[in-house]
Amino acid sequence: MRHTTAELRTALNGISGILVTPFDGDDTLVPDRLAPIVDRAIEAGVHVLVANGNTSEFYGLTTREAEQMVQAVAGHIAGRVPLLAGVGRSLHDALTLARASQDAGASALMVHQPPDPFVAPRGVVSYVQRIAQEVGDLPLVLYLRDDGIGLDAITELCAIPQVIGVKWASPTPLRLAQAMARTRDHDIAWVGGLAEHWAPPFYAVGSRGFTSGLINVRPAHSVAIHSALEAGDYPRAMQLIRGMAEFEALRAEERNGTNVTVVKRALQLQGNDCGAVRAPGAWPLSDKAEDTLRRLLEEWDLA
Repeated sequence: MRHTTAELRTALNGISGILVTPFDGDDTLVPDRLAPIVDRAIEAGVHVLVANGNTSEFYGLTTREAEQMVQAVAGHIAGRVPLLAGVGRSLHDALTLARASQDAGASALMVHQPPDPFVAPRGVVSYVQRIAQEVGDLPLVLYLRDDGIGLDAITELCAIPQVIGVKWASPTPLRLAQAMARTRDHDIAWVGGLAEHWAPPFYAVGSRGFTSGLINVRPAHSVAIHSALEAGDYPRAMQLIRGMAEFEALRAEERNGTNVTVVKRALQLQGNDCGAVRAPGAWPLSDKAEDTLRRLLEEWDLA
């Protein structure tokens, strides 16, 4: 079941949970291993689930593997919450995956900002416009990791009719406030794209909701943080965020190369083995990080 744009727009004010991609010991996709993780996240109250995001190792997947994952995740979710499907890389890869995601029943596409070393701001606009043309009225959410493309380009992107949301993944809340002011005539969902620990400053300038990789492991904690922020209880939100700070610090090691590593190893220790992380991500964890992660899961009663 594809959710309506109105339902999706409301859900984007919540948590966008970025799902891992499961592999077996032979480095082959095993999508069924994701089913209990999806169920746990939905039961905890996560509002939107995302296939083919960065925690999904999007850039480590072939386009065909990404197609398989969005189809499998749609089946696991079975219409219970909106499915946001990541698309990106070369324009033609993005178009192929956009069509597959639309066919799978995704409620919207999340368009990864092109990581090409030669990106023109107007080229990004053309890239998103071409994807929008391909999928008709299917909503788009922009995944903006580099606000260096400038406010003019961001404003032009938000004027594309299918764009209903922006996941702001740049640590620049004041710049975010400027972008929101420039686009106030559009009903854009501005979502914190740097997970829980950046959610309070983004909320402070008017953003709502946030992305999360923690939901794979401890979804109820993310939901509690969201509830505190929605209630305006910043002290409670900060207390809960401090309670996950060591976990996020582990994910930031090795130039963020352990971001997915920590999540996947935690899942293994919980009995939800989703395999290793593909290079160039780090695998396995260092001995020190492994010890810290085991201690955290014991403290959280998740080991």
